[in-house]
Amino acid sequence: MTTYEYLISNSSPVPAEKPQPVELKLPADLKQDLLWGDTSLGQSSVLQRVNGESDGKESVYVGILVPHDGEVITVRDAESGDVIPEGIRIYDDTQEKDAVCRLDTGYFIIEMCRGTGMGEGASKWGIRHFMAKAENVDLLSSGNNAIGGFYGPFFTPENGLINPPEHVIADVDLIENGPNMSRYRLAGRIPDGLLPELQGKRFTVTFTFYRDLDLFDRVYDVDHFETEIDGRSVVDRITVGDEFEGGEGELVFDRFASYNPIPYRSGDPYAGFLKDEVRSTLSDETEVTERFAFFKELLDRDLENAHWDLYWRLFSHWENAIEPSALNRRLGHVRSLAHRASDLNDRPWVVSKDAIDVSAHEEQTVFPASSSCTAEFDSRTGRCMIWLTTQSSGAFQIVQRPQSGWVNWGTNGENECPALPIGTKIRTIYGPFGDRWRDRADESRFDGVRVAPRLS
Repeated sequence: MTTYEYLISNSSPVPAEKPQPVELKLPADLKQDLLWGDTSLGQSSVLQRVNGESDGKESVYVGILVPHDGEVITVRDAESGDVIPEGIRIYDDTQEKDAVCRLDTGYFIIEMCRGTGMGEGASKWGIRHFMAKAENVDLLSSGNNAIGGFYGPFFTPENGLINPPEHVIADVDLIENGPNMSRYRLAGRIPDGLLPELQGKRFTVTFTFYRDLDLFDRVYDVDHFETEIDGRSVVDRITVGDEFEGGEGELVFDRFASYNPIPYRSGDPYAGFLKDEVRSTLSDETEVTERFAFFKELLDRDLENAHWDLYWRLFSHWENAIEPSALNRRLGHVRSLAHRASDLNDRPWVVSKDAIDVSAHEEQTVFPASSSCTAEFDSRTGRCMIWLTTQSSGAFQIVQRPQSGWVNWGTNGENECPALPIGTKIRTIYGPFGDRWRDRADESRFDGVRVAPRLS
């Protein structure tokens, strides 16, 4: 074949040190599954064709390189002496019964699940086990939480608390697989809730994992919708939620930070109002169904310390524990109280240059404002998770609760109002970055590395 030369441009403010996925857009008539790239600085990489992104105009290939600014990559056919890496290992032996596979990326061990649709914490589709091999700590050890779910606007009081990760069994397909990357697509239909405009909606979530890299990518697509949540217009915005667990008394992350300082508020009045409505419903016991007895038995044992899932599940349209008219009335009461509370001035907005000690705040919850680069980390070990997004989320809900060990990163404002535009790409980076996490984020920004044909 004819060789092609491409120029790498890297606008990162920090020197390139880490290997990255590097995308090349080559002529459309190149159909080989694998090509090879040699660089002017002595690097080499197999180039994997991404069939789902290639079309009649161009063929898209992905290599893995340390992308130095000004480096030239020469593309050619793979030869007999070129060593093709094994790629991501895919295993069938899994911890969870609904798991599709266990992946060994070289850097991560990941278990991907389709969900069970049973409406419980352990029912969720997405990543239900996640571990960096060098650290050997599963951030989702129980399998009762997940990375990658999305919730609002479906999981809202307005819609009867429909929970897509817990209420749907996802179809999972391996759509790209080669020596550099594997791509999985999860798809399903969201159960109908109370709002007609949110009924009949389908979704896809596409995860991309890379060989030996400390990051993975994903993107969410949901059928178009327009609705109103928390008294605000919501058009094609969702709540993405990543959960983590350290066990009672232990937090895997104990700080939250944004790349640039942003204002935040502490506390979560909505959660308290929902709990109060649970108490009222248990004492009233009118307009309920046979399913109500299941929740009453569990909640009567210890209402104050009951799991949060039991509170919202009692008021979920999917559970059918309360008659529809009563469900609408009770959720309407919660909404009216929560809307008013979120607009009061008794919880000031604070701007901090330092990372936020979330567990020191009321209800171990903060609601930060808009950002496209955020992180949660452990101040003792330096363990850190970074989220980069191609569009800013308008708000976040961050929870770090030592009592249960539960940690959450969510792209929603108060009262479950979703804030992340559909179609936003999310890059998640994990490792022992500690105070240097901003430098690590700068290395792997989506727009940091560009590859274009070299002009002769």
